Formats: sequence, C-alpha cells, structure tokens
Amino acid sequence: MLAVARITAKGQTTIPQDVRAALHVAPGDLIAWEVSADGTATVRRVLPLDLEYLRAMEGTLSEWSSSADEDAYRDL
Repeated sequence: MLAVARITAKGQTTIPQDVRAALHVAPGDLIAWEVSADGTATVRRVLPLDLEYLRAMEGTLSEWSSSADEDAYRDL
C-alpha cells in the first residue's frame, strides 16, 4: 500500500484512513517510528501493555546503569 501525506510547517501530518485501518490505530493510540540507516522509516502501533512492561522492567535493570557501564557501552 502506498499512501502520501503532506507535512505541515509544525511537522504534523494526517495518517491516511487506509493506513490507520491497516495499523488498527484510533485517536489516542500510540505509534512508534523506527528509522533505518538507509533512510527508510517503519511505523507500528504501540500497545499499552508494551509500555507497562517496559516501565516494570526499567526498575529491574538498575544493576547495569553505573557510570562504568555507560563508559563500556557508549560506542555500541
């Protein structure tokens, strides 16, 4: 499917109806954009469960948030 939309001066756009239907998104839903090195972008619907899970996981990962870890993994 190809859909074209114009970007406003404020960087906003309307997601065409066919795309909204394909992504199963509605007003208030969240979407995530992933931009590849070759300049292509992928957009997907983010489920609320995804955010709840990530917030829960965030608290369990504190063992890897030291300054030594930041130094070791900075260039990845």
